[in-house]
Amino acid sequence: MTDTSEPSIGRRTVLIATGATAVTLAVSAAAATEAPTADAKDAAPAAAAAVCTLTKEMTEGPYYLDGALVRADITEGKAGIPLKLALTVVDDSTCAPISNALVELWHSDALGEYSGFVGNNGHSEPDNGKFLRGGVLTNSSGVANITSIYPGWYRGRCVHIHVKVHTGVTLTSDGSFTGGQELHTGQLFFNETVTTAVAKISPYSTNTVTRTTLAQDSIYDDGGAASGLLTLTALGSSTSSGYAGTLTLGVDQG
Repeated sequence: MTDTSEPSIGRRTVLIATGATAVTLAVSAAAATEAPTADAKDAAPAAAAAVCTLTKEMTEGPYYLDGALVRADITEGKAGIPLKLALTVVDDSTCAPISNALVELWHSDALGEYSGFVGNNGHSEPDNGKFLRGGVLTNSSGVANITSIYPGWYRGRCVHIHVKVHTGVTLTSDGSFTGGQELHTGQLFFNETVTTAVAKISPYSTNTVTRTTLAQDSIYDDGGAASGLLTLTALGSSTSSGYAGTLTLGVDQG
């Protein structure tokens, strides 16, 4: 089972800030085409509020498991190209960083298999139900630093990582978390040129499933960073050295 047919969620949205500057000034479309009234002039400072770029939430998919461990390294010894993620969580209306938000990730291994569901992509391998799953609390700058591997691919989907953002969670004695409020469910995507290079390297090259590209994917809408496309930076001179991935997620705290 894959999440190829599940529609994007449209009832709730998140905001993503991109590039070095996370804050832009927003003015209404009406103000751009009409002369301001006296009331509008009085309200001008409020109208020029800081916002981030709007993007829709995305499907959770069929491979989510409760009880993810709170940890900065989610690899569990899985082979693959290193991926160092730095995801910044900010308030959607002010772009102020949100500390102590739990950023939870889960994704497939190089062969497109999810822990807890190994075999669904046609490969046989050990399954401990925990590899490539977990999350970490954001620091005082709103940044969640997580170490993983570059994901593989499975039938009908491009390379991606699932992400949830929670606030107000309680850490448990078994290393997991409970409670809190789930603010966002989305997906992170990867540059197609980088993925093509990664796919040529073992163990990715042994994945027997035909790879779906970004352009062919049923979820990714070609919206770039506004749709969760990570900014990737090489960690070394070769593809096998790995990549750093960054993105800023603006969430609605209600």
